[in-house]
This record gives sequence, C-alpha cells and structure tokens, in this order.
Amino acid sequence: MSIYIGVDAGGTKTAVAVANGDRIISRATGGPGAVRPGRALQAASRITAAVRRALTDAGLLHGDVLVVGAAGVGRDPERTELREFLRGERLAERVIVTGDLDIALEAAFGAKPGIVLVSGTGSVAVARAPNGALHRRGGYGWQMGDEGSSYAIGRAALLAVGQARDGRGAETLLSELVLSKGPVREFDELVRWSTTAELGEVAALAILVFEAADRNDAVASAIVSEAASSLLGLVTSLVGHYGKTGPIPVALAGGNLAAGRTLRAPVLALLKKAPRLSARDEALEPAEGALALARQPTSSPSIS
Repeated sequence: MSIYIGVDAGGTKTAVAVANGDRIISRATGGPGAVRPGRALQAASRITAAVRRALTDAGLLHGDVLVVGAAGVGRDPERTELREFLRGERLAERVIVTGDLDIALEAAFGAKPGIVLVSGTGSVAVARAPNGALHRRGGYGWQMGDEGSSYAIGRAALLAVGQARDGRGAETLLSELVLSKGPVREFDELVRWSTTAELGEVAALAILVFEAADRNDAVASAIVSEAASSLLGLVTSLVGHYGKTGPIPVALAGGNLAAGRTLRAPVLALLKKAPRLSARDEALEPAEGALALARQPTSSPSIS
C-alpha cells in the first residue's frame, strides 16, 4: 500500500494526515504554514516539522506522495518556491503543492459542484460550477479584503476599544478583555503594539470578541453579526454561476467556522435563510481533501 500525506497549511495552524492507502494512520498539527511573499522557507520549515511529527507517530520516515494545500500560493513564484523547499526535505517521493481552496473543495464535494466558504486568519469563498469551472470571491488580503476574517474581527475589536476609551463609542467588555488577555496590559501600550502588530497577532484578538459576544456584550455581538453578513455576501455573489440549478450546497471551513466557534451559528443561520443555498452542518477536514488529491494519478488545477 502507498503512504499518502495530506497537509492543510493555513494562517493559524498546519494540519497533517498520513494514510496507508485509504486508512488514516496518524495526524499532527503545527504552526502556521501559510506562505507570505519572500517567506516560503519559513512556511516550509513549519510544514516539515508537522509532517515529520505525523510520520514519526506512524513509525515512518517518509511517504510516497505528499500534497500540501497552502494559503498564499495562488501565484506560481510562491507555489514553486514552497514545492522546492519541501522537495529538499525528502518527505516523500512525490511532492505536490496546491492552494488551500483546492483541498477544501475536494474535501467537501470531490468533483461535484458546490461552494466552500472559508473564514480563518483571512476569508474567501470558492465555487465549482455545474460545468466544472472554478470561481472565487475575496481572499485579497488584509488591505483589500478578508471581510469576516479573524483579522477583520480583531481589528474591529481594537477600533471598539479605542472608541470606547474616547467616549465616541459604546462601553464594551472588549476594553477589559483585550487588556487582560491580549498582548499588553495598558491602553497606551496597546496603541504602540497596534502600530507594529503583524497580521496573525491582530487576528488572535478575534477569540476575545467571541468570548465577549458569548457574554452578551452588544459591541462584540455587533462585530460578529457584521462578520457573518460579510461572509454571506461572499457566498451569494457566486450564486449566478449556477444558472437555475439548485439547491446549491455550501460547506464551511476555517478556524472561525469550526464546530463550537461563535461565528459558525450566525453564518449557518444566514445561509439557511438565503434563497437557493443549502448549508452543510458537518465539519470539513481539508487535510483529508489533500489526501484524496494525493491518491489521484495527477493533481487538480490550483485556483488562482
């Protein structure tokens, strides 16, 4: 039996699944494996560490086919650079690097039509139309998009804390949570921190917004509602590619839409009310989509 390795490399974590034929024999997680321009080596190091952990747990040194679905490899330079770094690690005889959206679609629908909505550090929606064509909405990064993402939610939290401090906005539990559980403990320090904070650091504040919303904080609840509406907009903008067919299945992926996360319920509720859409409740495992691609004789085209 062949040994297949599937990897979902996102902006928050890297998930690995190793299979002997059709049977998954080990899993592992690691640090963020998303690729940023000029930083493919950093992503490759984190992916390699997670893959080796999974192989060790399975009693193996390497596999036959490795498929990595990574965020940030929509362009050839990043995809090629990551693939060459991973080949040098000798993790498998054959190494394929594709987009994180490719493995999410494969995990959700195989070759069938459907829409995958992703909300993690960033956000994006991707569709496979009935004619097989691939379409996407969003995913343009923190400056041009990523509505409804952890970054957008975290930045909204910082904005709310600043406005509450000035009396320009409503009082909010976020003022307490961000300074007690966030990166610093004083407001002036938070201002300084925010000017140099990296994408993932701001995105990490989203969990505090979810906590405040769960405690019925009105400001945090409004941020969550706005995020859910933005994510719905990504999906509904793709409906036109399905002609008059329906219902259109929609699967959820990304850490913010995982089971038990505060954002999942309002997004599902909006999707279920939307005309022609049929939201799936079951959890999506993109790493298993990577395994499915690894078992195929050739890789699927990446979504640019």
